[in-house]
Amino acid sequence: MGKIILASSSPRRQNILKQCNYQFEVIPSPYIEDHTKTDFSYEFIESLAENKARAVVPLVKEPCKIIGADTVVVLDNKILGKPDNESGAVEMLKKLSGRKHQVVTAIVVINTQSGEIKKQAVTSEVEFEKLTDEQIEYYVKNYKPLDKAGSYGIQEMPKGYIKSYTGSLENIIGLCPKAVEKLLR
Repeated sequence: MGKIILASSSPRRQNILKQCNYQFEVIPSPYIEDHTKTDFSYEFIESLAENKARAVVPLVKEPCKIIGADTVVVLDNKILGKPDNESGAVEMLKKLSGRKHQVVTAIVVINTQSGEIKKQAVTSEVEFEKLTDEQIEYYVKNYKPLDKAGSYGIQEMPKGYIKSYTGSLENIIGLCPKAVEKLLR
């Protein structure tokens, strides 16, 4: 398979790759995401993941496969990215309360030797319970919603916050193992 580089500083993505027994190095992408676009499209999310991976290409000296990924929460075809502050996190969680939404992770693998680029976007669905203002405030104060799309991490949500989900749990967390395996082959 050759050397693998993860172009992300996300501890969640790193843990998913470790759980899948991949040997990899981490080189955080210097790419600055554009958070001004709010309308969702698969092309947009895939371009973010590709740009993250492309920004790491000049930083590697030997042939490798670079994994870039981007995860967004989508509600009513609008992207809910990472909140700017705690009040933004509260507002996002209020929007998600009692509703279904999609979590889309785009994964791009660049083979630096061949120049080949492979892409896949994976969609999962999450439904929140109807949350009280107290539950939302508790979550924002006691967890770290500012570094997560949609202001939450499903893996850390207290009991009574998530009603259900469909699709890959790891995809919701930030990286779908089946998609990564397929793209690395």
